[in-house]
Amino acid sequence: MASPFILASNSPRRRALLADAGYEFEVIVPAVSETASAHLSLRELTIANATRKGSAVSHLHPRRIVLAADTLVALEGEVIGKPRDLTHARVILRRLSGRTHDVCTGVCIVDPQRKISFAEISQVRFHKLNDSDIANYFRAVNPIDKAGAYAAQAAGRSIIASIEGSFTNVIGLPMERTTEFLAQFGLRPVNVSQPRLPASWPARAPARVSIRGTKTKR
Repeated sequence: MASPFILASNSPRRRALLADAGYEFEVIVPAVSETASAHLSLRELTIANATRKGSAVSHLHPRRIVLAADTLVALEGEVIGKPRDLTHARVILRRLSGRTHDVCTGVCIVDPQRKISFAEISQVRFHKLNDSDIANYFRAVNPIDKAGAYAAQAAGRSIIASIEGSFTNVIGLPMERTTEFLAQFGLRPVNVSQPRLPASWPARAPARVSIRGTKTKR
């Protein structure tokens, strides 16, 4: 029996978020490259990339429901991608040090009858970081495959001062809104006995989270 839906993503963080929330799904990595365009806003660009991923997998499995996403980090409107190497990762974290940047995730859900897409933006402020702070962080976290060269869920409290908005969005999938839209496709958590959804920045962290907008989302 096929899983209720397909996650079109190679991200272990998105897989973990959905599994921890109690969803059952199949993972199929889309064979498409992410695009970049100076003519698109951050929201438009992430939605465009998520749609490309979702459409590619949906084309191969036209009768299935497909969920795809794309996350980008931007500082003062400039998109900051994944670092090329550790040297580049250090440059990125020095730029983000002591400043507030945007994390935007575009999401696309498609089935044979319809397609829904949306984007969520969270604001993340970093502590002021010195070279020792960055070196210590890199000893705990491999930054190479991560937008902005960091992960909020992995030793994030050592570099992040505050998060305004959805914490799971910063991880890679805004679960509050994603859950709402999956329900519109008839998809709900299957393993509901012990769901583990990290809906907010940990309370013990020296950080502040503002929940905005919807019943359970930011």
